[in-house]
Amino acid sequence: MARYHLPMLPVIGIPARPKHVDSIGTTLRAYAVFHTYTDSIIAAGAMPIMLLPVQHDHLDQALDHIDGLMLTGGGDIAPERYGASRHETVNDVDDERDDFEIELVRRAHRRRLPTMAICRGLQIVNVAFGGTLVQDLPSHTGANGHDIIGDGAYEPHSIARIEHGCRIARIIGAGDHGVNSIHHQAVEELGEGIRVVGAAPDGTVEAIEHEDSEWPMIAVQWHPEFLGAREHGPSTELFRAFVEAAAKYHTDR
Repeated sequence: MARYHLPMLPVIGIPARPKHVDSIGTTLRAYAVFHTYTDSIIAAGAMPIMLLPVQHDHLDQALDHIDGLMLTGGGDIAPERYGASRHETVNDVDDERDDFEIELVRRAHRRRLPTMAICRGLQIVNVAFGGTLVQDLPSHTGANGHDIIGDGAYEPHSIARIEHGCRIARIIGAGDHGVNSIHHQAVEELGEGIRVVGAAPDGTVEAIEHEDSEWPMIAVQWHPEFLGAREHGPSTELFRAFVEAAAKYHTDR
């Protein structure tokens, strides 16, 4: 009988989002990754796996088994992480997740591990390098408009202006791109080595990159995993470029 050898897919590690679920008459802590992220990774040609919080001493062992890291959306990052007092609107903070993901980012950078950061993930990258966040966009900008949810999340309803010459521009092109917007926080002061490469018309940061050109890191404030589900070309290209970088990392290491 002939044997068929399937090509080895690059493996993308996705830190899981903590959830509380009702079970056996009580509430238990569980971990989840939304299908929109895993669907996007699979469609781009990679294998997603879930990463659960472990002690820092064991993080390198986990990273040894992945070819790319994807940081997803979720609750707010504790303002204490960047030396700020907590605004009354801050919610859904999880210290374990903050600690785990911040350390993952720092080690991913040291390894030059391909990284894709979405929404909260972009904010985690900035905080990991010493940056700060706007804790409540409506009171900061004086207007709403960055928190469209429901079916609207699957359609472009905002603008991200991408700078010429940056990594994201090489993937999807520079200039104005229609994006979605599902967040009430954003980058304020930039972390060390971080620069803005995309912004909304009101100045809200929509994309960042690191000055280390050898680190293939894509970080966007919008949610391409929703847009890609409706065949939004630029969103699909972002995931494809990320997976291509992960495949190269797998081959080279």
